[in-house]
Amino acid sequence: MLGYHNKVLRFDLTKRQWKIEPLNLKWAEQYYGGKGLGMKYLYEELEPGIDPLSPENKLILSTGPLSGTSAPCNGKLSITTKSPATNLINESSIGGTIVAEIRYAGYDMIILEGKASSPVYIEIVNDHISIRDAENLWGMTSHAAELKLQDEIGHEGATLSVGPAGENMCPMSCINGELFRQAGRGGVGAVMGSKKVKAIHIRGSKYPVKVADMKGFLQKTKDYLQNNVLTEDNTWVIEDGTTILVDATNEGGLSPNKNFQDGYNEKTHILNNEEFLKIREHKKACFGCGLGCGNVVRAGKHFLEGPEYESIILAGPNLDIFDIEFVTEFNVLCDDYGLDTISCADTISYAMEMTEKKIHNFGIKFGQQDKVREYIKLIATAQGVGFELSRGTKWLSEKYGGKDFAMHVKGLELPAYDPRGSFGMTIAYATSDRGGCHMRGWPVAEEVLSDGEPYTLEGKAQMTIDMQHYNAVKFSLMICDFWALGYDAMADLMTTALGREITEEELEKAGERIYNLSRMFNCREGFARKDDTCPERVFKEALKSGVTAGKFVPREDFEKELSNYYTLRQWDQNGIPMKSKLEELGMEVREKQEKIVYLASVEKANAEVAVTQ
Repeated sequence: MLGYHNKVLRFDLTKRQWKIEPLNLKWAEQYYGGKGLGMKYLYEELEPGIDPLSPENKLILSTGPLSGTSAPCNGKLSITTKSPATNLINESSIGGTIVAEIRYAGYDMIILEGKASSPVYIEIVNDHISIRDAENLWGMTSHAAELKLQDEIGHEGATLSVGPAGENMCPMSCINGELFRQAGRGGVGAVMGSKKVKAIHIRGSKYPVKVADMKGFLQKTKDYLQNNVLTEDNTWVIEDGTTILVDATNEGGLSPNKNFQDGYNEKTHILNNEEFLKIREHKKACFGCGLGCGNVVRAGKHFLEGPEYESIILAGPNLDIFDIEFVTEFNVLCDDYGLDTISCADTISYAMEMTEKKIHNFGIKFGQQDKVREYIKLIATAQGVGFELSRGTKWLSEKYGGKDFAMHVKGLELPAYDPRGSFGMTIAYATSDRGGCHMRGWPVAEEVLSDGEPYTLEGKAQMTIDMQHYNAVKFSLMICDFWALGYDAMADLMTTALGREITEEELEKAGERIYNLSRMFNCREGFARKDDTCPERVFKEALKSGVTAGKFVPREDFEKELSNYYTLRQWDQNGIPMKSKLEELGMEVREKQEKIVYLASVEKANAEVAVTQ
């Protein structure tokens, strides 16, 4: 099928073997690639209830049908697994050149399963594949390991690696790529580390991606680049990047301060876009991108591609620190040790509040920069207090208390958008397929950055659903989040590339199918309505400063709109997709899966009702 090599490279790390098998083209027609196809493979191949850090879990690297072509903004790679942080399905993407290297090496997907008996790295050079000893790399930080590997095997190609956090199977560990890119959320690094894989190095040059009409496709993608990407609407990406959000969210009153105790701080301007522009050295882009969102900065002795908005706010105001050099250093340290900046910063801020409220002494208080530096290393190496902190806020709050201000959803810490300043984010967070995440739906764009109504939940269920479907299919085609193209442009590109008509309606339906698939996986793991919620702080405590002073989300309004969300999706009121909806979407519902999903969820719901009574 055009757009695909029809090749999956599957590694059995236990046996140190690999094989090449055909891509399931039936699944590719329904789920396309990237997020959707990776989730489909994981759903079909994983038994319910497995330990995410066991050899039975899989790590799936998925490209999209447009990856490696001249289509703009197609430099993302999807990584799918069962999350050790949440036990949910987890898909995280990483930018750079790695996705093009995989495609030009001739593969649509790479699957890692089993566990090596000792540390290894994988080298893929077109048809030449090897699993090599990595004892000399094990224990190194991610940057040091990648640079050493390049010295040994050459600087061509691209590398994915884990740092000490991944080696120690920390649930908030990430996978690094090309030094400063990360697949950051849900502990994908821990899964790679659990398989004893330190790095994957790929060089591809032999297999171009075939499209139906090469000349026509080249002209079409050129037109889109000039008329749809390099436009005034996208100027902020090219000239600034996500740092432009610092002032916008602070002025909007939803920029987290001191573990989400407030949403505004008059000192936040110290970390705004203008200040980061002063230390920016140049811009950087992923493969095939005309936007170049990456900012390469130097603050003191610290050099970094970044930091992004979320890292700035969560390592800055949310730790009560207003120091641009420190925030940059925080990001560098997390990248090098292989930690998700969002989860790491949120967990440290929770520990700070616990200490200051004398609920449990974690030995760190707000504003203590030196302690934060120390704790990053302790978390990554699972030493001392860092071992418990590495488990994340959900685990800590269940052991020590402070559940009301443990800022996570289903075990994944929240990004830097306080939902009391954007009520729709409560629905987006609660129903995200990987927990506390803004990448499935981001109502902030409509409620705060546009002319929407941020302090009501009315209509936010449908808004969130529309965003979730759109992002699901967009991330399955592996198109960057920052290109705000419509279904019409996606359909046009896909039709020209694949040589068969792809309609806007087909793409939107695929997005719905993908989102229902991820929900089925999570229901199969026992998740239901009780889990679709937000931290108690959001419902119980009002914000104190700025335009959102006095704002909190009424729980009854949230529950009403959550019920509406289920109704609109044709899920039952426990959040389980109805069989009729799955059949409408053309999804296979086998008897065994039905019983697992529905009986597990009903039993859980009944048990929860009994406990409540």
